[in-house]
Amino acid sequence: MDSKLVGVIEEFAHNAIRVGKRGAHSYEHTLRVRQLCLLLGAKEGADLEVLEAAALLHDIGRPEEEVTGESHAKVGANMAVAFLATTSFPKEKLPQVASAIQTHRFSENATPESLEGEILSDADKLDAMGALGLARTIAESLVQKRGLHGMIEHMDRKILKLHNRMFTPTGKELAEPRHQLLTTFMHALASEFQAIGEPLPNELRPFLSK
Repeated sequence: MDSKLVGVIEEFAHNAIRVGKRGAHSYEHTLRVRQLCLLLGAKEGADLEVLEAAALLHDIGRPEEEVTGESHAKVGANMAVAFLATTSFPKEKLPQVASAIQTHRFSENATPESLEGEILSDADKLDAMGALGLARTIAESLVQKRGLHGMIEHMDRKILKLHNRMFTPTGKELAEPRHQLLTTFMHALASEFQAIGEPLPNELRPFLSK
C-alpha cells in the first residue's frame, strides 16, 4: 500500500483507539496485529493491501462498544468502510476489509469468509498468546479490576483455547510455542499456589504436577 495512504489510516486508527480505555487493546496491539497480518499474509498469499487496512482498523469500534455495548467488530467494520471511502483506498476492496473486521472477534465465534479474514482473526489471537499475550492479559485484568482469580478464569475461558481456533497453517505453526509458554505459566502458578498452601482455583487443578 502507498506509504502516504498507510500514514493516513494509521493516524485515523490511532485517534480512534486512544479515546478508549487502556489495557490489552491499545494502539500498540493494533500495530503488532498489522505486522502479524503482513507476515502471515505474505506466507499464505493473501491480499496485503486489504490485510493492512483491516488490521489497522480492526479495533476502532472499541470506544463505542465501551459506551453502547454494541460489538466493536460490527461497529468497526462500518466505521472502516465510511473512512476508507474518503481516501484513495480501492473502493472495490472495501467489502473485503469490512468482512475481515466483522469476523475477527474470538468471543463472537464468527467464521471468516475470506483468507484475509482468517489471517486477521489468527493475528489477533496470536497477539493474545505467548509472552506478549500474557502481559496483555495482566494489563487487561488490571483495567477491568478482575484480580488474580479473575485473570486465571480469563486464561482458562479464552486465552488457553486460542491455539485450537487458528485458521491458517502459518497461524497454527506460530501459535504452538506461544501456547506452550502459557501452559508453562499455568503449571508454575499452580505449583506456587500449592507450595504455600493457598486454596487452588479449579482452573489450575489440571496444571498440578503429578
